[in-house]
Amino acid sequence: MQIATDGLVLRQVKVGEADQILTILTPDHGVLSASARGSLRLKSKLFSACGLFCYSEFTITAGRASYFVDTAAVKKVFHGLGRSVEAMALASYLAEAACVLAPEPPESAELLRLLLNSLYMIGENKRPLPLMKAIFEMRASCQAGYMPRILACESCGRYDGCDFYLDTAGGGLLCADCAASHNRVPNLDAGALYALRHICLADDAKLFAFTLSAASTKRLGRVCERYFLANLDRGLKSLDFLHTVLAEPAPASPTVPSGNEPEV
Repeated sequence: MQIATDGLVLRQVKVGEADQILTILTPDHGVLSASARGSLRLKSKLFSACGLFCYSEFTITAGRASYFVDTAAVKKVFHGLGRSVEAMALASYLAEAACVLAPEPPESAELLRLLLNSLYMIGENKRPLPLMKAIFEMRASCQAGYMPRILACESCGRYDGCDFYLDTAGGGLLCADCAASHNRVPNLDAGALYALRHICLADDAKLFAFTLSAASTKRLGRVCERYFLANLDRGLKSLDFLHTVLAEPAPASPTVPSGNEPEV
């Protein structure tokens, strides 16, 4: 059986002199692992379309136990990702996360759209990298069915006007007073809470349409990473390297928030 599909190359594994195994995220077939024979040869018709983070149109043959790339034509190359080690490290982290999530259709189409838009924003330097990381982590969590309950405090119903605490294990929200009664320290200031709600609830076309102060971004980033990893239930090797190049330690315990207002 032959499959014609668009797809984003998430991972390459070299096999022999000129072959490679590609991990491809597709909208209609989920994540596929396919052999691209001879694709590392410069004269190969597959060479330009089978590179890492290439969004290409593939023709793939399904064998008894594996897939084989027959043809590939480039649709989009994110050249801007090569502008810095930090941008490439973040792209690699998002790609590894997508491999682990490995959604089936139609969720795979949603994740592909999110990843393509994220890579574009990263490559074009449209938003700070820590903010892009947080947006992807929380939106991907929501797409996977793990949307946190962020509309109001679960104990008293308070919507805003103070700092809040998001339980990154359970997904519930508490205002500062209710958090204190549960021996919890608020981990979201006003700006981070606004951004969190926007990421979870905004339409795709408006997902990236906000800015955030550095202090609020830091708090949002800690919460989104903890929440994402808790639902993923495993670590990612690329995350350690990303923390290193961004000069940020992995989030430890919640800190006292700053109270910055959202910049929109």
